[in-house]
Amino acid sequence: MESALTAKILVIDDDPGIRLVIQKILQKQGYDVILASDGQQGIDLATQIQPALIICDWIMPVLDGLEVCRRVRANPALATTYFILLTSRGEVSDRVTGLNTGADDFLSKPVEISELQARVRAALRLHQLSQDLQTQKQLLEAELAEAATYVRSLLPPPLLGTVNIDARFIPCRQLGGDCFDYFWLDPDYLAIYLLDVSGHGLGSALPSSLVLNLLRSHVLPAVNFYQPHDVLHGLNEAFQMNLQNQKYFTIWYGVYNQAKRQLTYASAGHPPAILIAPTETGSPAVHRLATPSVPIGILPEVSYNSDRQTIPPNSTLYIFSDGIYEAGQLATPSKWNLDAFVELLVQLNASANLDSILEQVQQSSGVETFDDDLSLLKVNFS
Repeated sequence: MESALTAKILVIDDDPGIRLVIQKILQKQGYDVILASDGQQGIDLATQIQPALIICDWIMPVLDGLEVCRRVRANPALATTYFILLTSRGEVSDRVTGLNTGADDFLSKPVEISELQARVRAALRLHQLSQDLQTQKQLLEAELAEAATYVRSLLPPPLLGTVNIDARFIPCRQLGGDCFDYFWLDPDYLAIYLLDVSGHGLGSALPSSLVLNLLRSHVLPAVNFYQPHDVLHGLNEAFQMNLQNQKYFTIWYGVYNQAKRQLTYASAGHPPAILIAPTETGSPAVHRLATPSVPIGILPEVSYNSDRQTIPPNSTLYIFSDGIYEAGQLATPSKWNLDAFVELLVQLNASANLDSILEQVQQSSGVETFDDDLSLLKVNFS
């Protein structure tokens, strides 16, 4: 890390006399000073040496100081470089123009020695702070990336067999509050669930991962994992929001008995799962599978109930978080909602994979990136 005296200072001015004066003043203070005689040369040198500070004349041939400033600010490698415009202009409007362009400070001509020294010291202090913040940001991003890799490693791989399950998880940040899992409780009973913790980022990912590990290891006390309403009751007792940093979550939990072709399910404030089943008429039957109740953690005493649905052969079940149908609602609230998403699933059901479904969601909602965490499961029953 550079100290104030080893940090490089680039002086850009077409007047050799001013360049020499500034160079001598700063070199007497022990600074490493590099000179450029025009804006283009200054840009080239700045790219090469990545100075801590640039002192640049406003009025120059080739490239003026404002254009130099624009190009410096457009270069990510110079993000923390402090930029001082050297000018004889004293109007407020001129300073506003300079600041709007990206300049950090101004130095008046003719240069006054004590002012130059003071502004350089202040600039290098701020540059050092920016460097420190940048370092901390990079460390935090690396840690978040590592955490995101861990969270993704917890999610199950696709399931193949008499029941096929494919899934997608798209957090709106590096980490998200969505989580899902599916596993055989025994050779005949398959558990499937998806939950959505309030909020985004690390604060939501932690409880989400904790719930996944508890359900996967079957360690919730006195809970029958074959009964969805019992699972929700156990989660609600264990995850009251006043003990979880005010975090609550919605969940859809189902258990499929493949011998009887029956799906028992319960939900807590979560969007309905959508079952699309073939019929003799050719038009698919659409069932919205949900049991009304409040999300997990909001109230201590809540009654959860299970419901049951027979699964015809060649049916498809979609389980998802609300981010998939809330996308773009601020822009087009009347055009994209849960009903529109269900209609899209019916239209695409026969051949669509999850990637093509998500592409169609983006087109229909008018968004390129989702502003909420998004999870989508597609369950095919043979």
